[in-house]
Parts: sequence; C-alpha cells; structure tokens
Amino acid sequence: MARTRTQSEQLNILPSGQVIPTALHTEMQQSYLEYAMSVIVGRALPDVRDGLKPVHRRILYAMHELGLTPDRPYRKCARVVGDVLGKYHPHGDQAVYDALVRLVQDFSSRYPLLGGHGNFGSVDNDPPAAMRYTETRLSAIGNEALLTEIGESTVDFIGNFDNSQQEPTVLPAQLPILLLNGSSGIAVGMATNIPPHNMGEVVEGLIALIDRPTLSDEELLKLIPGPDFPTGGEIIDTNGIREAYLTGRGSVPIRGIANLEEIQTGRGKHRRSAIVITELPYQVNKAGLIEKIAELVNTGKIEGIGDLRDESDREGIRVVIELRRDANPQKILNFLYRQTPLQNNFGVILLALENGQPKQMSLRQMLQAFLDFRETTLTRQYRHEYDQADSQLHVVEGRLKALANLDDVIDILRNAPDGGTAKIQLQERLDLSDRQADAILSMPLRRLTGMERQSLQTEYDELLAKMDELHKLLSDRKELLKALKKDLRALKKKYGDDRRTKILSSTEVAAMEVKDKDEATTAAKSVNLAFEFEEEEQDTVVEVTQRGYVRRMTPKTYDRLSKTRNDDTVTKDLEDGDDFATQTDFTTTGKTLVVFTRNGKAFTLKVRDIPQANNNKAKGSPLVTLLPPAAQAEPDAIAATFMLPEVLDDQFVLLLTEQGKIKRLPLSEFADITGRGLTALKLKEGDQLLAANPVQVGEQVMLATSSGRVLRFEVNDLQVPVASRTSQGQTGMRVGKKERIVGWAIANEDDTFLMISEQGYAKHMEVSAMRRASTGELGTQSFHFNNKTDLVAGIVAVLPQALVFLLTNENHLARIDVDRLELRAKDERGDRVVKLAKTERITHVSLPVLFGSEEENE
Repeated sequence: MARTRTQSEQLNILPSGQVIPTALHTEMQQSYLEYAMSVIVGRALPDVRDGLKPVHRRILYAMHELGLTPDRPYRKCARVVGDVLGKYHPHGDQAVYDALVRLVQDFSSRYPLLGGHGNFGSVDNDPPAAMRYTETRLSAIGNEALLTEIGESTVDFIGNFDNSQQEPTVLPAQLPILLLNGSSGIAVGMATNIPPHNMGEVVEGLIALIDRPTLSDEELLKLIPGPDFPTGGEIIDTNGIREAYLTGRGSVPIRGIANLEEIQTGRGKHRRSAIVITELPYQVNKAGLIEKIAELVNTGKIEGIGDLRDESDREGIRVVIELRRDANPQKILNFLYRQTPLQNNFGVILLALENGQPKQMSLRQMLQAFLDFRETTLTRQYRHEYDQADSQLHVVEGRLKALANLDDVIDILRNAPDGGTAKIQLQERLDLSDRQADAILSMPLRRLTGMERQSLQTEYDELLAKMDELHKLLSDRKELLKALKKDLRALKKKYGDDRRTKILSSTEVAAMEVKDKDEATTAAKSVNLAFEFEEEEQDTVVEVTQRGYVRRMTPKTYDRLSKTRNDDTVTKDLEDGDDFATQTDFTTTGKTLVVFTRNGKAFTLKVRDIPQANNNKAKGSPLVTLLPPAAQAEPDAIAATFMLPEVLDDQFVLLLTEQGKIKRLPLSEFADITGRGLTALKLKEGDQLLAANPVQVGEQVMLATSSGRVLRFEVNDLQVPVASRTSQGQTGMRVGKKERIVGWAIANEDDTFLMISEQGYAKHMEVSAMRRASTGELGTQSFHFNNKTDLVAGIVAVLPQALVFLLTNENHLARIDVDRLELRAKDERGDRVVKLAKTERITHVSLPVLFGSEEENE
C-alpha cells in the first residue's frame, strides 16, 4: 500500500532551502511598518493636490465613468457603491457609502461634491437611509472642478487592485478642494484635521500668491482671515487661526450664534426673554446639545431656564431656551458657552500627503503645493491639445494639397489598379505622408465642392491660430499663470458665495459679554439685547520660555504647575518640543508686555491678548506671532521682554548690543506704541540688540565678555546719561577681536552674581568684590579658566535660593542651586557644576525671573 503524502509534500511548499528563519521582532516591525504606511497613504490622509482620500477619489471617478453628470438623472447609491467596490476599492460597502454620504451632506462639506436625492442624514446625527433607497449624481462644482479635464494626458493612471482597470492617482483639480471642504482622518501615529474655507477668499489668496510670490504672511492672512464652516457660527479669537496658518497646528475656538429675544408665551400680552440658537459650531450634534442643556437643568447645575424646545425646520435651525422672569439672560448664555458644545475648540492640523509623504504644512505651503500641481496639470493639458492640433493640421494640409492638385489625384485614382498602389502614387507625386494619403483616400466626394474647400481652409486657419495660442501658453510662464488666474476667477464667479462663519477678535468678544452681577439686567426691549460693561482686570501669571513661547494662566493653574516641578539640582535630556520658563510675571490682564526685537525696535502686547493656557501641558503661543507684522521678520527676533510698570516717572530701561554699546532711555517712551513699533536704538551694520532691562539709578551693572573680563559701573547720569531714541548709545565696554559680549548682571551692591563657562565651571562672586570702573574701559579679568579652550557662556545676578538653568548644545538641561556654591574671590578659579561630554558645551544660561509684588514673590 502506497504511503500517504503529507499536505506539505502535496503542496511542495517546504522543499529544501526554502525555509527562511526570521526573527519575530524583525517580522513584526516590517509588517507593522507596511500596515502603517498603507493606512497613511491609502486610507486616512488626503492628497494636498486634489484634497481627496483614495475612497473619495474612487467614488468620484466611478461616477464619472458611469456618466452621472449634473445634467443626467440621479442613480441609486447602491449602484455607485457596487462599481467602486468591484473596480477600485475592495473594502466594506458601508465604509464606501459613509464616505459617499459625507460628500453629499451640505452641513459636512462646505461645497458638496455630490448631489443627493433622499435622506442623507441631518445635524441631529440621524443616520442616512440605506443605499438602496438614496440616489446621487455629481454636483456641478464636483464635476467641473475635478473631472472635466480627467484623462491620461493630464494626470497619471495606475492599475487597480487586480490590474483589470485603470484609475487616476490624482484628479486634475482646478480648485484647492482640501482647503475648501477640509478633511479629517486618523492614521497610525498621526492625524489630520483641516477646516473648510470660503472659495472667494481662497481664490483671492491664490491669485495674490501668483502675482506676488513674496507676499507676506500678514497680507495672506488678510485675504484668508480664517475657516468658513458650512454650519456658520462664530470664531471668537484669531490667535489660534494665526498659529495654525503659520505653523500648521493650532486651536480655533468656535461658538454657535445665539440671540436674546422676547417671545410670546401665551394668548395674553405677557412676553418672556429667551435665548434662540440659530447656528451651531461645526460638527456639533444638535440633538446632543439639547440633551446636554436638559441634563444641566435637571441636575440643578443651571437655573433660570423655564422651557427648552427645538423649533428647527427646513428653513434652518431654531432652538429656543425660554427663561424665567428673574433670570439673567447673558449670565445663562455665558454658562452655556462654557459648559456645553455651544462653544468648543476646533483643533487644526494641516497634515496632508505631498509626493506620497505625510507632511504638516502652513497655509502658504498648501496653497503653493496646489498652484504647483495646477501649473503642471495645465502644462500637460496644453501640450496634449497642441499635439492633437498639430496632428489634425497635418491631415488638413494633406487634404488641401490634394484639392490644389485635384486633376492629378483623379488621374491617379482612375488608373491605379488597387488602393495600395493609389496610396503609394499619391505619396510619391504629391509628397504626402502615410497619414495624409490615407486621409485623402477616405475623403468623401462631397469634400471636393467649393463650400467644403472653404471649410477646410477655415479649419486650417483655426488650427494654426489655436497652435499659436497654445505655443504661447507653453513657452511663456506668465501667460500660463494668466490663464490659470482666469480659470480661478471664472470658477469663483460661478460657485463662490458669501462667508457664513463670522470672525470676532478678542476685543469684540469681550465687548459682547458682561460680568456676572447680582443685579440682573431687565428684560430686553428689542430683539437683540445690548449689554454695556467695563472689563474687570483679573490676576494672572505670564510665562516666557527659552524657545520664545508665551503663555498666560490663572494663579490656581500656576500653583498646580509649581507643585509638579522638581526644584532639586537635576540634569535631564530635553526632547524635541521641550521647553522651560525663563521669565514669570505675576500681573493682571490690564497690564502691558514690552517686547524688544534684535533690530532695536520695541513693541507692546496687552496681557489680555495672550492666549490663556487651561492646563499644565499647554505650551503657549510663539510670542513673535502675537506681535504686529513688523516684528516677524525672523523667527528668533525676540531679544528681551518685561512688564511695563504702572508708574513710569523716574523709570528707565537699559539697552545692550552685541558690540558692547549701551543706552539708557526713559520708560515713558514706551507707554503708547503703535502697531509699527518704536525704534529704541539705532544699530551699526552687523550689530544686534542683546539685552534690555528696566533699571533704577544707583543699580550696579556687570558687563561680561567671553574671555572672562567683567566691567562694573553704576547707573547714573555721569556713567550712562539718558539718551534720545535716535542716538546709537555709547561704548559700554571695549571688546577684543577674539571675544564677544555674553551679557550682563544688574543688581544692588550687596547682591551676588554668577558666571558660567562653556565647559561647565561656575564662579559665584559678590558685586562689591568687583572694582568700580567707568563705561568704555576694558574691565577686570574675573574668571580664570581650567582649560585654555574654555570661554564664558553667560552671567546672571542671583538671589538666595535661586536656581540657574544651563542648556547645552546637545539639548541637556541642568538646574543649579546657587546656595550650594561658595563665594569666590576674583583671582580664584571656579567650581565644576556640570559634567559634560567631550564635544558638549553650555550655550544658554538663564535665571527664571519672578516679577510682581513682594507679597506674591514671597
């Protein structure tokens, strides 16, 4: 009896030499990476060129193939989903139908790419009807802006999953759909959340970038001031928009539109105040919002609401919150903003695929990526049209030549034994190409009439004119861009509409709100209630960080943060994005922050305009982005910051440049600075502002150089006279060719200061131990190095129990307790405080500065 073969032998899957041992962790790593890239590129993230994910692109292309244009009847969604699944997208039918539904919903897409017939859901989160009941076709804008130019001549095509069909890798978009409709998606390790925008604003921004490629960010943000959500609402702060557009990530606070009205509650004349919600924030479920309000009322967390009902209809949203007689309408409305989805934050993440790679972009980069793609698409289209016209012109030329030699053609055709011979004789006698000879032989006899001859000549002239125009477009980029702008304007005129979402500045928002008062405002006498109030200053804490960020928080939040900080002497590695505070101000929202840039200009920023951090992990906003455009020439433009005191008389600021120039100015000069800033110091070429500090007469200044020299002088009218804003200042300290000014320490005569070297040595000294000198001198050698290659990295004035922050070039952060360092004489060497690697150097020395009242600092 023959031996039964094993399954592996039958399949022959394990012959000798075919088993490849693989480590489990290697296989897991490779498989997970392939899965992650498949999700990132093939599912979750849109392409920056046409703004579509693969499923949306395949839905639109399948409907194009089915001929579902806006002028054709609707077709069942089940038919469309079936085509998409069978030809291009082998995934679940419900996933494809859900994607199709969102393309139809006018409350999800700012400019829906599909038209729908039937129930496609609502803002109450009602599910759409099954695909066998609903019908769809391409919308006018979806068809014209994405599919009219589709073809292998304009975009690349690839095989589908089984190579039985060809599908486009991208649609030839004529509008930046990614910005117009937005997109959201969660991939592996990354996510995107792009808000929708207004077409008119985006088109104007594109045209401005075409005309002026060096257009400033400020001018671009004026043209595209912010998102425009399909459900309307209000954006209540522009700082988040600015950060999102400049960095690719930010938070945009949005709220619904709620009016305070008087409504008739019964048959009598009695009327009551009511809050009427007519617009919702983007992606907020109306039914869920009503349930949340009802829950707050039932649990007693909000009082004063008598009735709650939904009066929405086909005309729009109308949620009525009827109030009791003794209720304060504005107080209740403010509570609803805080405690319900009536106000929320839209977290913007401008992440999309560029050249197949995920990339977080700024608004400018997204617009430029679309323009580059559109230019490439137009070039390919015009080149294809030129080739077609050239080919047709060649045929028409042959026919005209045949008509010009009609007797010869007739003679050849009469005497030729067959068509092949006639073709050869035509080519030889009339000098025709193969295609021209075929065209003549296939030409019907009616083309020999006089009228047909004229039409051939007209066609020839039109083809020549078209080729000249296309050649001009292909050879002159300016003409190509002019055609691009013409197309954009035509689409804007045809499909553009007014902005739906209002954008309010923080000042306007403050003007719309009132303080919670014991005395309730009387019932409204008009449809829109008006409340007048004066904004109350609130205690707050402002932190400026080493990376140039600023954040504002409540004292309670700051106390929680302080408890989590470890104030012991530590050394740790900073990861990308890690930061630490170098200045802390205990102040109020009514105060002003003075900011000096490295080019010698001063700007002011109201504390209330600094975005408030609601938790300990919020890193704040880049300080430079909160300043006027004149301050944003370079990303690390900030040189110094401090709070402007209330009393400015007999108060001064001292300025220091990298080349050792100093200057004293009255602080009163900085009281009323316009948005263009104030020039505080004229700088020589190659010089920059290094530091700026408030000073008082009698304080001691220790200027330090990298070679260890220190110059001590007193702030008075003799040493540093008060100068005018137009002056360049005076020489504070002479600097050698191989050294530089590293900073200064400003303190009283009884204080101490600390010098830190690049190789981790520190020297703690008394101010009184330094020789008094005059400005412009060389100073005294006060730091003696253990290594000849060492240099001074920084100098700071210190107080008891102070912590000094040291940052190295390898992103290591050390915090040094000054009380542990002994005081040294100027002739002694320093103490080793940080152990560094061979190539590691200290690059930044700072002392977290605490400003405020004595009681607060204690």
